[in-house]
Order: sequence, then C-alpha cells, then structure tokens
Amino acid sequence: MKTTRHATYNLNYHIVWLPKYRQSVLVNEVGDRVRDILHEIADDKGLEIIDLTVQSDHIHLFVSSPPKHAPSLLANWFKGISSRKYNHRHADHNGEKIKWARGYYA
Repeated sequence: MKTTRHATYNLNYHIVWLPKYRQSVLVNEVGDRVRDILHEIADDKGLEIIDLTVQSDHIHLFVSSPPKHAPSLLANWFKGISSRKYNHRHADHNGEKIKWARGYYA
C-alpha cells in the first residue's frame, strides 16, 4: 500500500501500445533505448514500473500510480514523452524515428 496526504492506494495499470503501422521496430538497441526512456519518465513523474515488456511490435507496461493521475494521462505521458525523447536523442544516428499508433489498451 502507498499513501498520499489524503489517500491510501494500490492502483496499478496495465497499458499496451503499438508503433505506428504495427511495424517491428522495437528490437535490439531501439528496444533497449525505449525501455531506458520509459524508466526515466516513471522516475521523473514519481511512478513505479512494476513490469515492462518491450516486444518487437508492442509494449506492455504495468505501472503503479497515485489516484490523481488518470490512465489516459499515463498513456499520454509514456507515449508522448518517449517518442519525443527517443527522436531527439537517437533519430540522427539511424534515421529511424519512433512513432506510436493513436490508441492504447488500459
């Protein structure tokens, strides 16, 4: 159990999302870099990643969050920030940018 000033909670979300066009781009170094970036985002936002699986064509994220964050906000943070950080840091090296499909599963 975790606590805030006014709540005791145990909220865990399973979020799944795909690269645009369901391409198998999350392999080798790309997958490792995306994994590292997702952990950075969780640390910056005060979230706990319970489990993270980066498959070649999708990501499974199991994350614990305080009740003030909606699942849609979490998905937007992880998808939006990860693509911006990856594209800023690594797109010049291999010319390949990360783009996520519009939807997600929560």
